[in-house]
Amino acid sequence: MKIAVVGGGGREHAIIKKIKENSSVEKIYALPGNGGMAGDCELVPIGAKELDKIVEFCVNEKMDYVVVAPDDPLVLGLVDLLEEKGIPAFGPKKDAAIIEGSKAFSKDLMKKYNIPTAKFETFTDMDKALSYIDMMGAPIVVKASGLALGKGVVVAMTVEEAKEAVKEMMLDKKFGESGSTVVIEEFLEGPEVSVLSFTDGKTVVPMVSSMDHKRALDNDEGLNTGGMGTVAPNPYYTADIAKVCMDTIFLPTINAMNAEGRTFKGCLYFGLMITKDGPKVIEYNSRFGDPETQVVLPLLESDLLTIMKATTDGTLAETEVKFSDKSACCVIVASKGYPKKYESGFEIELPELKENEEIYVAGAKLSDGKLLSAGGRVLGVVSVNDTLKEAVENAYMVTSKVRFENGYSRKDIGRRALLVKGDN
Repeated sequence: MKIAVVGGGGREHAIIKKIKENSSVEKIYALPGNGGMAGDCELVPIGAKELDKIVEFCVNEKMDYVVVAPDDPLVLGLVDLLEEKGIPAFGPKKDAAIIEGSKAFSKDLMKKYNIPTAKFETFTDMDKALSYIDMMGAPIVVKASGLALGKGVVVAMTVEEAKEAVKEMMLDKKFGESGSTVVIEEFLEGPEVSVLSFTDGKTVVPMVSSMDHKRALDNDEGLNTGGMGTVAPNPYYTADIAKVCMDTIFLPTINAMNAEGRTFKGCLYFGLMITKDGPKVIEYNSRFGDPETQVVLPLLESDLLTIMKATTDGTLAETEVKFSDKSACCVIVASKGYPKKYESGFEIELPELKENEEIYVAGAKLSDGKLLSAGGRVLGVVSVNDTLKEAVENAYMVTSKVRFENGYSRKDIGRRALLVKGDN
């Protein structure tokens, strides 16, 4: 089989390495991929949003299956375009990807179908949004309705901070048209949990839960990023909570999308908060999370490509999806200055890895045989071990062996999870 994977980050590298385990795969292409993936696939210099070029390439090269990993091409309708050409693809069609593409849509969906989430209001008028903040007070959460690379959410602890966030989104167009509509919602308290799930529009199979670390600096300080590290499983996500989520959130969401004529197939990501009133949805994503994928897929014991094809074919109920009972930790090595201004082009030297260790490359390029940094988040260093404590310790040990002059990482990935487990 010839497989194309659309995207170019650490998530895509993790997907490619897992797909390689299938013996029927002859060749994998990454569009565009990055220099650090070159040993695992063939790089094709076509951007993830160049839909016509992607379709043309996949038709000309006779792709057997395409994995559309990032949010933008899904929301723009790449799966629809590929299927029109007779090429099956992993991911939701455009009408279903809106569940991530528009927070206004997803919040209205949850309200209509009684899926637990924070109380909210949606605004297209800035003055009305500012007046609402005055009325509600702080803390309060401001979200750009559209896609914003995971950075369009501001948890404002003061009224002034909330108003500034609204002005940046609606007036200054910090996120372009994605911030033309804002969602303002109540501040929820409790631990956050990420649960990625496979679904074929009928069956939902949750993957191992994970805990993301969004802030740039230790102790959850600094700016929001795309994610500075993850651990799996998430100790807050107990078997009892998992059952509540399946009954009140996961299945109701799939049923709601079907009722709206927007059947969702692919990976549906549930961003949850475990509040005193039970689990509630913070957000949906229409694809694998990054860097959640980097700890979830190494724990998958079943064949990823087989599962992906089952979501496309509608046969997920008859397909084995088995995960290891081990633990995984991913430490992101980023460029100093990320998520704001940073310098690139620094040489990266990677250490030799053991069987339970992996380094997924997110932002790098090859130049004269050398691997150079070429992004904000550069590497994801992953370790899989019997216990979470071992996974965290080993991931940091491997990270310490990475030679990258401009690199930095948080030093507390997994600390909160270990405190919950009593393993600190």
